Amino acid sequence: MGIKFLGFLIASVLVAYYIYSPIPENVEEKWTLMLFSALFRSLGHVATVAEKLGFAHYMDVMMKITILEDTPPLSDEKVIVTDTEFNHVPVRLYIPKGQTDSLKRGIIYFHGGGWCLGGKGMRSYDFLSRWTSEKLNAVVVSTDYRLAPKYHFPAQFEDSYAVAKYFLQSSVLDQYNVDSSRVCVAGDSAGGNLAAAVAQQLLHDPEVKVKLKIQVLLYPALQPIDLDLPSYRDNENMPVLPKSLMVRFWSEYFTKDTSLKEAMELNQHVPEESSGFFKFVNWSNWLPERFKKGHIYTSPSPGRSSIGQKYPGLLDPRAAPLLVDETKLRGLPLTYMVTCQHDVLRDDGIMYVSRLREAGIPVVHEHVEDAVHGALTFLTGPFSFSVGQRMANNYIKWLNENL
Repeated sequence: MGIKFLGFLIASVLVAYYIYSPIPENVEEKWTLMLFSALFRSLGHVATVAEKLGFAHYMDVMMKITILEDTPPLSDEKVIVTDTEFNHVPVRLYIPKGQTDSLKRGIIYFHGGGWCLGGKGMRSYDFLSRWTSEKLNAVVVSTDYRLAPKYHFPAQFEDSYAVAKYFLQSSVLDQYNVDSSRVCVAGDSAGGNLAAAVAQQLLHDPEVKVKLKIQVLLYPALQPIDLDLPSYRDNENMPVLPKSLMVRFWSEYFTKDTSLKEAMELNQHVPEESSGFFKFVNWSNWLPERFKKGHIYTSPSPGRSSIGQKYPGLLDPRAAPLLVDETKLRGLPLTYMVTCQHDVLRDDGIMYVSRLREAGIPVVHEHVEDAVHGALTFLTGPFSFSVGQRMANNYIKWLNENL
């Protein structure tokens, strides 16, 4: 009897450990989020064990989520869906069937996944792109850029930029009957990072004549040099994207060398000679007062010079769009920024809003108080959330009114 009780007790503790996550009071569908978090953390533990035993790289195991979610390019009565390539980069095209004679809007979309996971064929992205194409009479170009750990920065940016530059050619826009004055870039999380970087680079590319009308940045990652912002402190163990996973994503973006991850965990990865970049992410200057409460700013401790020399991408605006001078922000298009309260990346987006506005760029900022990271992609299947549907509705509505 004692052994059975002990076994039951251990099993109960394990179940409680995997199921329970500290969910903020204002988040709806708490048990659904807890269950998803338990499954996601379990996969993360499997990935950690597999890596330690030498069976597989951590991200290769985590990539199983992408594989399980993959959907074929199926057309329906409203949207033609095809897989093709732009500049040798795989893309999925969504072309609306209605209003065939009218000029269409154009949307270049970059998926999230920490530059390591995700893909254009994932059910959530396929659903969002299909819905966007149908509702807005828009040609949507969903991009499959190369992923870490097989490919590191700048491969992901280069693929994204190659797709954008190809699509923005007048001949290509004419081919798909897209109005050149109604084109935007958009992305979520790591895809928001790529969208912001692409928008900045397009400004200064003399070969690109077509100008973006807007950019849409959905809870983007915008800088890797200070990983101790209030949002990282407040949401360190939040479901979906805890700080440890975001640190891993950032380090994998640049290298397999674990020394960078270890330095990032201590927030000691930027060499002293590059400390001048901290002014761009000094949250005491860029965050509204309500996000500073309970926090005192401390500048990150300088790291070893060798790290900065080995990984210059840390300070490259193609990887860190927040680290540019104000002059490089002027001329950017109308911006729609979405941030989530319970998200380590919250403050990246809010600081970029402040910096864009100071540079004279019109910004519409939607801050979602009851959302965790990635909420917009929880639209289908067993893990759908009402807050995700609400955010998607707002996203479509805003695009319809402004693109």
